[in-house]
Amino acid sequence: MSQMTTLSQVMETLRERGIDQELRMNEQGEMRFENSDKIYLPSELIILKTYRFEGDSSPDDNVALYVIKDSIGNRGMIIDSYGAESNYPGDQFDTFLRDIPVEEIDDDSF
Repeated sequence: MSQMTTLSQVMETLRERGIDQELRMNEQGEMRFENSDKIYLPSELIILKTYRFEGDSSPDDNVALYVIKDSIGNRGMIIDSYGAESNYPGDQFDTFLRDIPVEEIDDDSF
């Protein structure tokens, strides 16, 4: 991925590579791919790449996108606003995210 500066550019490139599912934490603190019943533990995931986007006009525009892979090879993304305004209230999401092993790879490897 060369010279991508916006979240939408990165998401479009990921979609072209077959990475189009989002992993989300529900109100019960369960992390799932959309349209799936599988509940993930951090140990069942790997962060392959992290992208951070900072808003020019407001710190509320800060977003992180994590490309992840599960233990059987399914790939997807976790998207989170960071800073003062997170998508997820409380510490549960932050703790879950910190517990996911990181194995950063080149953009062209996925």
